[in-house]
Amino acid sequence: MRWIESLDVGGFRFVHESLRNSALDLILPFFSWNALFVPALILAAIWLVWRGGSRGRIFLFMMVLAIVVGDGIICNSIKHIVARPRPFAALADVQPLVGKGTSGSMPSSHVANWFAAATLTWLFWRRRGWMVLGIACVVAFSRVYLGVHYPSDVLVGAALGVGYSFALVWVCEQAWQFTGRKWFPLWHDRMTSLRNPDAATKTTSTPLTDAERSQLLDRHWIRLGYVLIGLLLLIRLAYLASGRIELSEDEAYQWVWSKHLAASYYSKPPMIAYAQFLGTQLWGDTAFGVRFLSPVIAAILACSLLGFFAREVSAKAGFWLALILSATPLLAVGSTLLTIDPLSVLFWTAAMLSGWRAVRDENDRQWSWTGLWLGLGFLSKYIALGQIACFGLFFLLWKPARLHLRHPGPYLGLVVMIICTIPVIWWNWKNDWITVTHLANRGGLDRAWQPTIRFTRDFLLAEAGLLNPVFFIAAIWAAVVIVKNQRRDRLEAYLLCMGTPLFAFYAIFTLRSAVLPNWIAPAVVPMFCLMVVYWSRRIQTGSKAPVLWLAAGVAFGLGTVVLLHDTGLVSKVLGFPLPARINPLNRVHGWNETARVVGEARTKLEAGGKAAFVIGGHYGITGQLSFYMPEAKAQVTSREPLVYYQSSAGPDNQFYFWPGYQHRKGQNAIYVRTGKSPEPAPERLTKEFESVTDLGLNDILDRNQVVRRIQLFECRGLR
Repeated sequence: MRWIESLDVGGFRFVHESLRNSALDLILPFFSWNALFVPALILAAIWLVWRGGSRGRIFLFMMVLAIVVGDGIICNSIKHIVARPRPFAALADVQPLVGKGTSGSMPSSHVANWFAAATLTWLFWRRRGWMVLGIACVVAFSRVYLGVHYPSDVLVGAALGVGYSFALVWVCEQAWQFTGRKWFPLWHDRMTSLRNPDAATKTTSTPLTDAERSQLLDRHWIRLGYVLIGLLLLIRLAYLASGRIELSEDEAYQWVWSKHLAASYYSKPPMIAYAQFLGTQLWGDTAFGVRFLSPVIAAILACSLLGFFAREVSAKAGFWLALILSATPLLAVGSTLLTIDPLSVLFWTAAMLSGWRAVRDENDRQWSWTGLWLGLGFLSKYIALGQIACFGLFFLLWKPARLHLRHPGPYLGLVVMIICTIPVIWWNWKNDWITVTHLANRGGLDRAWQPTIRFTRDFLLAEAGLLNPVFFIAAIWAAVVIVKNQRRDRLEAYLLCMGTPLFAFYAIFTLRSAVLPNWIAPAVVPMFCLMVVYWSRRIQTGSKAPVLWLAAGVAFGLGTVVLLHDTGLVSKVLGFPLPARINPLNRVHGWNETARVVGEARTKLEAGGKAAFVIGGHYGITGQLSFYMPEAKAQVTSREPLVYYQSSAGPDNQFYFWPGYQHRKGQNAIYVRTGKSPEPAPERLTKEFESVTDLGLNDILDRNQVVRRIQLFECRGLR
């Protein structure tokens, strides 16, 4: 192995040093990254979709799959396992000619991607494949010449790129041959091979009538929808299991709730605690266990909507709705992080679907189910009460629906919902209605109204980004047109009432106070359902513009969603890392390192002979330290936990309702706060301890970037 390593280093020095010349210094960085790369990539993808035919679209799909599986899983996994430093990190005299990568050296992902592209191009267009292979070889040479990889790194990367590309094409071809004949016979008759989709085929099946063909196509689309949902579920579970991201502050905070189950909590209803309790009972107190239900909820939601659209509109529209939901950043993030929003969206949608069946079939039993979903929605997020107003608006706008008010069904559903609210009401009655006070303060109702449009502007820009600009405009457009249309049908009126009023309410509320972008989450699904119904009918009348906008929205949305799940891809696409201050994943990175730094400070403090505990200056970091400090996690359910929130005169969060650290008199503590600049210790803390010493700021690094700063204080002698 030493002989091989010395040969590898010798080969690296020969290419990087002996072959150096000014011409290659100027040319080869262009092959590492250049400003034309991203635009060229986008234009090539558009051309393949628009003019490439079936062959071009299948090639693009295979290329994306190769990057996701090969680069995202295979290469990154090997990088972490081998953990080989880059040449400039291992050899002191090496200065790379391009930016220093933060990932491991073995293998080269650049080379793997280019050789994968060359292999796929050769498989689909034999002559053009040789040209791409030439570029791949130049890229492989450039990675060594530029000083960022060893020769063995590029050789392994090339072998991997070729190998997994052949394997992916073979697996997809076999899967198509197996499933295509049985599940998608019409499509398989038109395209018997993925590798040669333009080949002439001979159809031996019996000719079908138009009605039979329409029914069979519906079955094709709904099966394709279920395949899409199943694949997304597996991908999301694999992503969570990979450990690429850590818990967010709210997730860690609510994980502590799940260790203290109650009828309700300071700021939220209890369902989120029960959901995390179930997940961690199945998979343990891990980030995967905490989040397990989130992708499951997304799959249940998508399956329910697919079946609903297959019955009420068309299976094809249902498939595209499932794809649209996966290409919407707000909903995609909700399919991996488990906060109150996925639960709220699930039960709001369930109440909407069962309510439609109750309206359509005049079914009292469905009204009972609707009441149950409304109640579970209330136990997830208090905004579920707004859905009652949505039903009321529908009764007001759609005269035939008012007949239901003469039957017991709607009132029975209301009773079921009221029963579900009892635990929350009982808990608040015992705790001086603290949640009501908290929500009033959060909404700015404790302050005089000073009208402003500043919050409205911020709200609309945020929603346009999180809901995908294309879908956001299309949904608003559809709602406006349907409001103007006096001849709207019952389904359009129903969907309009289920989502648009909530969005409009928060948009108007921004004239008074700031509104967080996720507050409208329950309204997104009904608004998008209305959008798909409206635009699918426009397509049926012969309009082609919606198809182009749909393709643009899906392409943009899926690209954004992928980057949101791994912002490290930005450096591979753009050639430079995303600045830490705008990296959305910083909130889910660096918490293990934060816990390690705090743990070391606590251990050093305990060396003096006294026991020491930890105090968090914010509920978020208190939850994170409770989860990521091993000793704290082991004691989180005991009467004497290791991590506490700082004491306060009144309730600031849920920690106020649990035992504090006052019984630890005489002990020492480490106080932790997050902030960009140092601040003095809280006055209350200095009164509680005999002495408080500022230990200064600590930079928490992740992938060579500062993701946060924490300020530590040594607190000695609790009075």
